[in-house]
Amino acid sequence: MRAKGAEMPGKDCVKVAVRVRPFNKRERDAGGRCIISMASSTITIQDPRNSQSPRSFCFDYAYWSHSGFTRDCSGLYIPEEPGGRYADQGSVFQDLGEGILENALQGYNATLLAYGQTGSGKSYSMVGYGPNKGLVPTLSDKLFQAIRANQDSRQCQVFFSMLEIYNEQVVDLLSRGSRSPGGLRVREEQQRGFYVEGLRRVPCDSAPQVEQLMEQGTRMRTTATTHMNANSSRSHMLIILQLKQIFSEESITKQSNINLVDLAGSERQRVSGSEADRLKEGTAINLSLTTLGNVISALADVAVGKKVVHIPYRDSVLTKLLQSALGGNSRTVMIAALSPADICYEESISTLRYAERAKRIQNRAVVNESPTERLVKELKAENARLLQRLSRLGQEGRRAEDETSRRWKEGGQRMKPWTLWEQHLQEALKDWEQQYATITQERRMMQMHPYILNINEDTQLSGVVKLFIQEGEWDIGLSDSSPRSISIRGLGIQDHHAVFINVQRRVYLTPLAGSNVIVNGTPISQKTELQHLDRLILGSNSTYLFIGYPSERGGDDWSRYDYDYFQSELAAAEGINLHSLCDSSAVPSQTDPSLLAVFYDYIKLMPMVAEANQMSQELHKGVEFKLEIKNLALSDSKGHDLEKEIAVRVTSLENKQVWLWSKAKFVNRKFLMEELYQQHHTERKGEGAARAPMPRDRDPFWDPLEPLLLGSAHLWLQSLAFRIALEEQLEVLGSEGTEEAILQAQLIPCSPTGLTLGEDDILIDPSELLGRRLDFQLVLDQCCGLRWVQQARNRGVQIGFRMFDSAQPLYTPAVWHNVNPLLDQRVHFTSLHTSQGLLEHLQTSALVLELWGLQEGCRDMVSSLEGVRMTPEGCFIIDQAGATETATTVDPGSELSCSLRALQQDVEELRNTNAALKTENNTLRDQLNTTKTGAEWGRGRSEMRGSSLRPSCDAEFARALKVFYHSMTSVRVQLQRLRRHRPSEESDLLGLRLFVDEQGGLLRDFSELLEQSVSSLKQDVAAIVRRKRERSGIWS
Repeated sequence: MRAKGAEMPGKDCVKVAVRVRPFNKRERDAGGRCIISMASSTITIQDPRNSQSPRSFCFDYAYWSHSGFTRDCSGLYIPEEPGGRYADQGSVFQDLGEGILENALQGYNATLLAYGQTGSGKSYSMVGYGPNKGLVPTLSDKLFQAIRANQDSRQCQVFFSMLEIYNEQVVDLLSRGSRSPGGLRVREEQQRGFYVEGLRRVPCDSAPQVEQLMEQGTRMRTTATTHMNANSSRSHMLIILQLKQIFSEESITKQSNINLVDLAGSERQRVSGSEADRLKEGTAINLSLTTLGNVISALADVAVGKKVVHIPYRDSVLTKLLQSALGGNSRTVMIAALSPADICYEESISTLRYAERAKRIQNRAVVNESPTERLVKELKAENARLLQRLSRLGQEGRRAEDETSRRWKEGGQRMKPWTLWEQHLQEALKDWEQQYATITQERRMMQMHPYILNINEDTQLSGVVKLFIQEGEWDIGLSDSSPRSISIRGLGIQDHHAVFINVQRRVYLTPLAGSNVIVNGTPISQKTELQHLDRLILGSNSTYLFIGYPSERGGDDWSRYDYDYFQSELAAAEGINLHSLCDSSAVPSQTDPSLLAVFYDYIKLMPMVAEANQMSQELHKGVEFKLEIKNLALSDSKGHDLEKEIAVRVTSLENKQVWLWSKAKFVNRKFLMEELYQQHHTERKGEGAARAPMPRDRDPFWDPLEPLLLGSAHLWLQSLAFRIALEEQLEVLGSEGTEEAILQAQLIPCSPTGLTLGEDDILIDPSELLGRRLDFQLVLDQCCGLRWVQQARNRGVQIGFRMFDSAQPLYTPAVWHNVNPLLDQRVHFTSLHTSQGLLEHLQTSALVLELWGLQEGCRDMVSSLEGVRMTPEGCFIIDQAGATETATTVDPGSELSCSLRALQQDVEELRNTNAALKTENNTLRDQLNTTKTGAEWGRGRSEMRGSSLRPSCDAEFARALKVFYHSMTSVRVQLQRLRRHRPSEESDLLGLRLFVDEQGGLLRDFSELLEQSVSSLKQDVAAIVRRKRERSGIWS
C-alpha cells in the first residue's frame, strides 16, 4: 500500500517518504514481532517495552512493503491481490522516481536521499536486486526513453559520475588511475557552488551503459573498502547524472543535476547517559551524518520561523556537496527505510524523528537555462551591420572587423561542447566494450572452474569479486609476483597466506605459517579439502564463499550464506548463540528482544574486534580486545536477571592493565584506530611525511584506568524481618558466571547503641516491626580467593553496596596486593520508623554486594555523604519515608548541624535514663505487691507461670525458625547451582549422558536438603507444641 499525504502548494518543501521492509532472515529466526503499523500516510510505532505509549508520524508518502506480497515466475515481487496494500518497486518509482525525472526534464536540479539503519532496505529501494529494479536503474531507463521520444525537439547529453565518501575522504569509483592519498578535494566556485575536483564524468547514451558503470563502480567500491579497511555501512555513495538539453527552436539550454544519495547506516548506539568517551569528538567517521543532522535541524528551525545564525554546510564533505539539495536550488525527496522488528525499535524511532525534521525544509528551486542559438543569431545580425559600416568607416571598420571575428570565435567556442561530448562518448563506448568483454570472460570462467566469492556486510557489495581456482597450485595473499598467484587485500593477510590446490576436480586449502584461515567457523592449520558452499575467512575478516565445480552446484540457494551467517557460525564456535543466552525452554516467539539485540550486537562486533586486534598487532600497541556479555549471570536485588549488554575487555599484554569499554565507545575507538592505521600505511609507503609519535592522551588504544566491576554477591535480608542474625559465605559471581571470590558477611540485628540482640528478641511475626525502630549492622569480614589479584599481585579491590533507599552507595576501604584480604568493615543502619515498604524489601530482596577491581594508577572509590542522613550516634538512616525530624542531613562543615546533633544526643540520653528509671520503679512496685500476703503470692505465682509460658514458647519457636532459615540458605544456593548448570554446546551423546547424571545428582541433593529442612521444622514445631501442652496441663 502506498499512501500520499496532503500537498503544500506554493512551498517547495523536501518530500519525505517512509518504506517498511519485510523481516530479514535473522529477525524471522528470532521470532521478531512487528511494531509498526500504517494508516494512510501515518506511521505508528510501538515501544516493545511499553506498548501503551505508541508514537505516530505523518509523511508525504508511506509504503507498506512488509507483507502481502508474492513472487512470480520471473522473480518479481508483486501484491498477493490486485489493489493490495503491498508497495512494490514500481509503485515507489511511480510516486518518487517519475517526479524526479519530470523535474530534471524541466531543468530543475533533483535529489533523492535514502536514509536508515544498516540493513533497513535503503539499497533495495535505490538499486534493487535482480528483476526488482530500484529507483536508480529504473530512472536511467526512463530517462533515455524520454530522450529518444523527444530527440526531434532537443539534443541531450548525459554524464554519469559515482563517488563514495568515507571518513571525510572522497573516492572516485570510476577512476581509471590509482587512488590518490587523502581522496579527491572538494572545491567551491561562485557559479557552480561546491564540486569535486577531478571527478570523472562519463558520457552515456543508453540505460545498459549506466547499469554497467554502476556495476563497475560497485566493484571499485568493494576493492576500495578492502584496501581502506573500511566498513561499507559507514560510507555514503553518491551517483550524479548530469542532463544537458539543447533546444534549437527555443534557442535555450537547460542543464540539470540528478543526485542519488545512499547515506551511511544511521545506527543509534544504546548507551547510558552518563557515559562519555574522551575522544568522542576526534573521529571523522561519523562527522558527515552528524553534520547532516545538524544542517537538517537548523533548516527545520528556519522553516518554522526560528532565528538561526549559522547553517553548518561547511563542516563536512557530504553537506558541502548536498548544499543545493538542502535549502538550495533543488527539488529533493528523502526516502526513510525502516525495519519493523521489535529489536530495531531504537534505530527505527530515530529514523522517523530524523525524517520528521527533514520534511520541514524548504528549497528554492529554479530552472537552469541559458540562451544558445539566440546568441548566435544576434551575432550574425550584428555582423551584417558591422560589414555595412566597414565600407564607410575605414579604420573604425577594421576595428569592427576585429570585434566581429572575436565574437564569431566566441560563438564557435559555444558550439564546441557538442563535438567534444561526441568524442568523449566514443571513448566511453570503447571502455564499455572492454568491460563487457571482461564480464563475458568472467561468466565463461564461472562455467568452467571453481572459485571463491566475496561476502560483504553490504549485500550490494557481495558477490562482486570472483577469484577462480584453476588446475594446479595457486598461492593466495598480498603478493602477486608469481604468475600462479591470487592477489587479495585485507587486514591480517600475509604476503603468502595460503595455497589452493586443484587436482583431479578436488580443491584443497593449506594455510601457511602465521596465517589465519577459518573454514566453516573452525580455524584450520593443515591441508583441508573444500566442499561446495564452504565458508572461508582469511586474515582478520576477509570472507569468501567457495563455489565448487558446476557439476556440484545443483539448485542450491546461496543467498542464505550472507555476512550474518558467517559471523553467527563464528560465534557458535565460541559457544555464543541464542540458546546460550536464553532459557532452553524459551521458544523463539517468547525470546526477550533485548537478548536478540545483544546477540546481533555480538556477531556485528566480532569482525570489528578481530580487525582491532590485527591493527594493534601491526602497530605494535600490545593491546588485546575481547568481546564479553555483561550481566550474563548477574541479577538485581530481587533476583531478576539484569539487562544484558555487549562490552569489550581491553588488556595490555605488557603490564596486564584492563579496561572495559562499552559497545559505543569501542565502535568510536575502532574508527579512530582505522585513521591511525591508514596514516601508518601512508607513511610506510612514503606517500606522506612522517609524523611525530602520538601523545598517549590522543592514542585510541589507551585510556586512563578506572575501577572495574568484577562481579556481585547477594546477601538476602529476610532474616532481618525476624531479627535473626545471619552469617554467610557468599559466592561472588562474575559477569559470565565465573567465581571471582568468596565473601564472608554477616547481618546482625542490634540495639541503637550497637549491642547484639539475643534470641529472646527474635520476632515470630515480622509485622511487629511496623512503626518501630530497627537497627542492624552489616559486617564484611574477609574476601577469599580473589581471582583478580591472583592474575596480577599489584591489584586491589573494594566492596560497594547500597542499602534499600540510600541516596549514595557505600564503599569499603581499598585493600591491595592480597588474595585473601581482611576487610573488617562494620556499618550500622537504622530505620527510625519501619515502613511497610522496608518490611517488604527485607522479606523479598537481597543486598547486592559489588566487587570492584582496582589497578595501580587508578583512584579508589570513595563513599559520598551527599544527601545521606544519619542519627546522632552516627548510624546511617534508611527508610526515609519513615524517618522523623530527629534525623539530620550530614553537613560536616555546619556549626548549626553540630549543635543540633549534640542537643539530640543529650535528649536521647535523657530518654534512656528516664526509661531505665521507669523500669526500675516498675520492678520495685512488683516486688512490693508480691510480698503482701501468702495467698496473693501463691495466686501471683500461678499467674506468672501462665504468663511466662508464652514468652518461653515464643523463644523456642524463634530458635526453630532460625535453624530453618539457615538450612533454607543452603537450599537456595543449591537451587542457584541448578539454574546455572547447563550442558556444553559441544557435548556429544556421551557428554549429554554425563550432564543428565550430574543434573540428577544435583536434583537429589536439592530434594534431600529441602526435605530435611522442612522435616526438621515440623519436628521442632511438634516438640514446642507438646511442651506447651505439658506445661499448661493440657494433654490429649
